[in-house]
Amino acid sequence: MATALGFSVGELAPGLEFGARVSGLRLEDLERDDVRKALADLWIDKGVILFRGGESSRQMQVELSRVFGTPEEFPFKESRSEEFPELVNIKYYPEDGTAYEVDGKVIGGWIPWHTDMVYFSKLNRGGILRPHTLPAKGGGATGYADQISAYERLPEDLKARIENLHVVYSADLNYAHARFAGDVQIKFVRGAQSWSRIMKRIYQYPRVIHPMVFTQAETGRKVLNVSPGFAEGVYEMGGPEGDALLQEVVSYCVDPDRTYFHDWEEDDMVLWDNWRTLHCAAGVEPDDTRLMERTTIHGDYALGQDLDGNDKLPRFDA
Repeated sequence: MATALGFSVGELAPGLEFGARVSGLRLEDLERDDVRKALADLWIDKGVILFRGGESSRQMQVELSRVFGTPEEFPFKESRSEEFPELVNIKYYPEDGTAYEVDGKVIGGWIPWHTDMVYFSKLNRGGILRPHTLPAKGGGATGYADQISAYERLPEDLKARIENLHVVYSADLNYAHARFAGDVQIKFVRGAQSWSRIMKRIYQYPRVIHPMVFTQAETGRKVLNVSPGFAEGVYEMGGPEGDALLQEVVSYCVDPDRTYFHDWEEDDMVLWDNWRTLHCAAGVEPDDTRLMERTTIHGDYALGQDLDGNDKLPRFDA
């Protein structure tokens, strides 16, 4: 395949259950139908693709995203790029950046494990992330965790318990409120200007629910569909019992022995399937700078539902 299509494919990391690395891809290659099909099939199979050693630019990022769907504008206007409306700025500056104290250490631009925009009922298909300015002091890695293999690791009795359950999510971007973000102590330090403007509107967005498990349409594989960041609890099972169940499931979502943390190089681009892959940002030193640009690939797996004011949801009033 590498010789015929003009690029090569390798593993993302030794022994990793998901992911692939594509080398040598150029913008003109995307004009070929066989290239586009091969890339789309690889994405469905592997979930995460690192593009390295090929063409890398804003144009390439947007056009490559079109191979996998239609790029759409990010719903929070404060984060959009002025030059390229299809791009989202994910930025941290010492003078204007969101920072948290995580286990006693202040980190800039830290984001816990999550699914992008899981706080909306329509779940976008994925995205491509590309660095614009990398931190001078190092760090800034992005973590990825595959939820097809996570589901396969669940004990059979746990699979049965969560099969028809849903998780409640809200658009609270203060990660200090994330109750299921893992075994870490999180304290809010400061918010970026754009973050603060978004947070003023959080009560305007309804809570939503998404199923804990769904089936990948193209392959029939089941996906553990739980986002530790933004999760509030189990819809059908509130209180301590539901919280304990959700914590147990989260421990399988982000098994540290089966995650991948990507150390960025300048011309890298990483595509991930937002319907099956969690990701997180390890963050940077609070006096450093990091700017990434990301596309948002449109999609809706049609399984999310608005919770507030929705009379079509099942009720549990017994």
